[in-house]
Amino acid sequence: MNRKRIVQKHNPKIRGVEWLSPLSIGNGELGFSVDFTGLQSFPGLYDTPLGTQSNWGWHSTGGKQRFTGSDVEYQQFDHYGHKVPYPMKPGENEEAYHWHRQNPHRIQLVQLGFDFLDEHGQPIDAKDIRDINQELDLWSGILTSSYAIDGHKVEVKTVCDSYTDTIAVQIASPLLLKGRIRVSLAFPSPDVVDNNWSKATKLTWTNPERHQTEELLHSDERLVLQRVMDEDGYFTHWQKNGGHCERISAHHYQLTPSQEQAEYDFAVTFHAEKNVELLKFAEIAERAASHWADFWESGAFVSFEGSTDQRAMELERRVILSQYLTAIHSSGSIPPQETGLMYNSWFGKAHLEMHWWHAAHFPLWGRSDRLDKSLTWYREILPIAEDIASQQGYLGARWPKMVGIDGKQSPSPVAPGLIWQQPHPIMLAELLYRSDRDPAILAKYKEIVFQTAAFMADFAVWDADQESYVLGPPLIPAQECHRMEDSINPPYEVEYWKYGLETALEWSKRLDIAVEEKWVEVANHLQKPRALDGIYLAHQDCEDTFTEKNHDHPSMVAAYGILPGTMINKEWMRNTLMKVKKEWQWETAWGWDFPMCAMTAARLGERELAVDFLLLDAIKNTHLTNGHNYQRKGLTAYLPGNGGLLIAIAMMVAGWDGTDNQDYPGFPENGQWKVEAEGFQSYI
Repeated sequence: MNRKRIVQKHNPKIRGVEWLSPLSIGNGELGFSVDFTGLQSFPGLYDTPLGTQSNWGWHSTGGKQRFTGSDVEYQQFDHYGHKVPYPMKPGENEEAYHWHRQNPHRIQLVQLGFDFLDEHGQPIDAKDIRDINQELDLWSGILTSSYAIDGHKVEVKTVCDSYTDTIAVQIASPLLLKGRIRVSLAFPSPDVVDNNWSKATKLTWTNPERHQTEELLHSDERLVLQRVMDEDGYFTHWQKNGGHCERISAHHYQLTPSQEQAEYDFAVTFHAEKNVELLKFAEIAERAASHWADFWESGAFVSFEGSTDQRAMELERRVILSQYLTAIHSSGSIPPQETGLMYNSWFGKAHLEMHWWHAAHFPLWGRSDRLDKSLTWYREILPIAEDIASQQGYLGARWPKMVGIDGKQSPSPVAPGLIWQQPHPIMLAELLYRSDRDPAILAKYKEIVFQTAAFMADFAVWDADQESYVLGPPLIPAQECHRMEDSINPPYEVEYWKYGLETALEWSKRLDIAVEEKWVEVANHLQKPRALDGIYLAHQDCEDTFTEKNHDHPSMVAAYGILPGTMINKEWMRNTLMKVKKEWQWETAWGWDFPMCAMTAARLGERELAVDFLLLDAIKNTHLTNGHNYQRKGLTAYLPGNGGLLIAIAMMVAGWDGTDNQDYPGFPENGQWKVEAEGFQSYI
């Protein structure tokens, strides 16, 4: 395959103001989203915030210890006679509750844009800019934006360095000779101004006294600024290469390039340290081009060229763009937030139940190192997970759901009750191990795997009447519309519990460590998920699954699709999937539900249905011009949908355990699909 030609065929191209689809560049640790000018010049035109975010840039309003965990009120839930505390409601201390939900929050590092002037020195409005032509070259990582102002062409190249958190820009235009193009660098307020995350996504410019921007160096070539926000801060290094730079206000600088040349370049580096090496645009562009060419040349690849199904090229476009987007937004040193490094959702915090959806595809696509970086972070927060389990009276480690960089549990009406994130580290570690059977992976993650399994075994309770181990209540399934007090034995969670414990036992054998008999006992005696009239229910007692609860995630199908379904009746699951397709309220689903259903269809041998689910015509299965999975207003980028697509594609291409002799077992054999693929790892 000519990978370069296929990749570049799907380069995103913008010909106007795509108000939902700003393009973004990044390196996994820094993300930078831009408008049609190549910078962030007209952010008000976009429904999606134009962000500059990093994995290390966080802030706690009022300081890191303004409130402690003991300031939050906990509610007690009965777990078969065992009282378990969960921080679900504000109670008497609403301020502490919301502070812990919001803090630490990820910050927007800067807003970097152009100021365009007319012949009289007055600002030019976006509507007066013509001939917009913008293209992101996926093969080099270089974004080229061209447009015309008063008949004069402007061409901008924007690129993110692959090894430092640096944005480099080159601009060429005769307007530079007339001083009619300036560069604006401004720092927004770091504080969260609303308890509702969906109203706290955009940059805010109020309360300038709440943060400081201090000049440490200001020369012709360089401007070094120290940012201070309560106990947090960072440095901004502007390699400005001449020109006149002035401070407009406390947090706003404007640079007028020299009028001697019609071309100008500069670079801005964000770092936690004062001293960094600064690079020129040409060097950064060369490094980025080398990095992205290597990214596309290595790892797995698939093309659907030659297919006669009219949907094939759209699927290929989504697959190519999803690889790029998860590389820049979901492959960093900590689990990503659902909107990646574009703007804040849920105050910039990661949802650990989504980590699997963001990153499980990396080893399947031959890019294990990108998962290894974020999975390593679990070792850092293991003591926190062990404390949560201990405070609740359980063994092992209970992984939190909604977390900032500190890994601490956030109070929430839902998050503390979820359990399906618990086996994720076990499966993610197993996928890493399966990629090359490296014993070093076993040694590196054994404590994570075993402490996770210890909690899982202890959380299950023996039910003498059913003569089996049960899960919950209290718990909230992946389908979050169920009450803590009502939910028992949701199919996905039960099957995942079995898979996680059995995988931990396999790790014990590989490492020649004595097997934990309790893990064996629980894994072998879990209560099978309940079906009614041959159709699986959302949980054991939810007989109104398809009348009152047929919204949100149809997660019962994940028990045979995402998972091998060792306790699942195959025909009952087929009945369930067909009923889900027909009766689910798809406008309420989420982006990863579509690949989830595709994986179930593939495992059932329903190949055409698998493709139908991947490309189902539903608003939350929309993939915008920039490739992002749109969900709704305020949530225009949803990386779990992109990652989920790549997981499903890998499974459908390379198969799963038991399909070794089948070619592309998830794709139809109707003569309409031509699949050419290489480098994939088979699924579990």
